Amino acid sequence: MRQVHPLVMLVPVIAATLFGRVLPTWTLSLATIAASNALVALGIVVLARTGNVSFGQGLVFAAGGYGVALIANSWGITDAVAQMLIGAVCGGLLGLAIGPLISRYSGIFFGMLTLALSMVFYGALVKTTVLGGSDGFNVVRPSLFGISFVDPREADFMLYAVSVVTTGLAGIAATVLFRSEFGLASLAVRENNLRVEYLGISANRIITINFVIAAVFAGASGAFALMAQRHIDPQFAYWTTSGEFVFVAVLAGYQSVVAVFVASLALELVRSFSNLYLPNTWQLVLGVFLLAVILFLPRGIGSLWTRERRKRGESSAATSAAAEEGIAS
Repeated sequence: MRQVHPLVMLVPVIAATLFGRVLPTWTLSLATIAASNALVALGIVVLARTGNVSFGQGLVFAAGGYGVALIANSWGITDAVAQMLIGAVCGGLLGLAIGPLISRYSGIFFGMLTLALSMVFYGALVKTTVLGGSDGFNVVRPSLFGISFVDPREADFMLYAVSVVTTGLAGIAATVLFRSEFGLASLAVRENNLRVEYLGISANRIITINFVIAAVFAGASGAFALMAQRHIDPQFAYWTTSGEFVFVAVLAGYQSVVAVFVASLALELVRSFSNLYLPNTWQLVLGVFLLAVILFLPRGIGSLWTRERRKRGESSAATSAAAEEGIAS
């Protein structure tokens, strides 16, 4: 089956951005958070292709947010794109520092180590009064290319547009990565890392690079969460925050990039409406929703259209074989 060109993938990104003009104000905020969470979950999916799942992405998520808050307050940077880039750089630097250390581990040991690092960072943030302690601190409303938005709806749309475009571009980059030789090597590490080593490819290096990519995405997402809430606190690094990102990645599966965005939006919709109509049992609704996906779609939401593509490919192959037999006879 012919693959979609990356430039064609820009069309749905542009369409989703322009669609924000007709969305209600409360939906803009929800979609911004969904895009932010999808960006972190996309990094987890990139890492999961090596067979490892990080339960501590809240660590990098918080590092990106705190890095933006400190630099923005110190240097007076309010531009949304600049803050996103600062968050991505902070996340990438942290990934470069941690990645080579944890790439030696795999499976449950990798996940527990990332979770432990996240909780250590959370404890340090709670005790650090310079960073606001357990209360955190606030930041000013972001601008865009020197333009300040007084109208709250225009400000929400601006942040929505920047987050959707950034997440969309990250999704296109991830799709290209999955199709590349490096992406195939990542799947090989997941299947049998010893055979990859025998081929002369460093499995640890592949895991490290994937972790750094995931860290860049998480750092940028932390910047978006900070701009959307205009407040940051140690809860960004708490284990439940990391669990939420893994939740989205499990819902999506690792076969499709589009599934990550669908899963993130579905999670936000289920959480918002269950919290609205069932405020005392909304966690139960989320749990039932996750169980239903695991039971009926064990490979994630992305398996819905990957399975359909596989069926179409098999039917076209069978048709071609039948035609060749007819010609031969």
